[in-house]
Amino acid sequence: MSADTSVIDQVHAALALISDPELHKPLPELGMVESVAFADGVVDLTILLTISGCPMRDRLKSDIEKGLEGIVEVKSVNLTFGVMNEEQRNNVKKVIRNGREKYIPFAQPDSLTRVIGIASGKGGVGKSSTTVNLAVAAAVRGFKVGILDADVYGHSVPRLMGILGQRPTAIDQTFIPVEAFGVKVVSMEMFKPERSDPVAYRGPLLHRVLEQLLSDAYWGDLDLLLLDLPPGTGDIAISLGQLIPASEILVVTTPQIAAAEVAERAGRIAHQMKQHILGVVENMSDTPCPHCGESISLFGSGGGAETSSRLSALVGAEVPLLAAIPFTPALREGGDQGRPIVLEDPNSPASQAFFTLVDKLMLRPKSLVGVPLNIHA
Repeated sequence: MSADTSVIDQVHAALALISDPELHKPLPELGMVESVAFADGVVDLTILLTISGCPMRDRLKSDIEKGLEGIVEVKSVNLTFGVMNEEQRNNVKKVIRNGREKYIPFAQPDSLTRVIGIASGKGGVGKSSTTVNLAVAAAVRGFKVGILDADVYGHSVPRLMGILGQRPTAIDQTFIPVEAFGVKVVSMEMFKPERSDPVAYRGPLLHRVLEQLLSDAYWGDLDLLLLDLPPGTGDIAISLGQLIPASEILVVTTPQIAAAEVAERAGRIAHQMKQHILGVVENMSDTPCPHCGESISLFGSGGGAETSSRLSALVGAEVPLLAAIPFTPALREGGDQGRPIVLEDPNSPASQAFFTLVDKLMLRPKSLVGVPLNIHA
């Protein structure tokens, strides 16, 4: 084996350890390495991008140069970028879908992703801010997390996540979710020509839109996928139960008793769809007075416990009140600025409530799966 051949083999081995920043799979596996040559200390390398104008081009260049630094014979890298043809892009889609045709990965029997719909009976209870802070808190805990902004008419997740105006990278009919704070995000807003354009879809089309957002996105391996559902008990809530039968529901309400009566309806539709209701989150709960420290109930009290009680009676099993998120202006301000409170002020009472909620949700109940039983014939 010549010295040049040995170096080329080392380059190929190094490239096998470098993953595409968006697809998170090794470059050779995706067919992105077109050619490698070496002479006089210089590596000539051609990398094929999935699309022209790839937003991750600079990141990829940096990763490759860093990955080849350990090869002592390599003095410099001459890196050229090309663009895949249609056949090569089709191969990429097969790789990321594990050879299957288009499908919803979370609906497959072998899926290990926890899918949780964040539901409410009415708007204005903080369902989207709960979704965002819960997702970011889970990412901080080390989980791989995604958010699907399924509130087709009232999508607000891009603003709350600080990604207004960003669009996913598209590979033909497959697209890569936008990532922020370690969370992958897909929203209907990302596909509109203008942010201000209204979405006017009838029921059957809403089902198709949700199906496409779930199947056309390359989510990768997720531990948790949160769906910010529209308020009420309409088409999207029903479609989620049909498309992903194993999905679970978290009901958000406020402390007001009247809100609890409406929130119960969101749980009822989930129960009718045979989805597991994980519990209730009471948002805008009691907060200490900034002057005297005495607890203030700005939005009433008891709504979360009332919702929990009503849903427990409905399903015939405990539907716990999992969290009470204290009211704080910082939660709203963080949403307006695209900086979730769990990052801006992780030690605040509201942030600690979100982290505790993550711990409760991601801790599976004990079971006998995998436990050897002492059974004698």
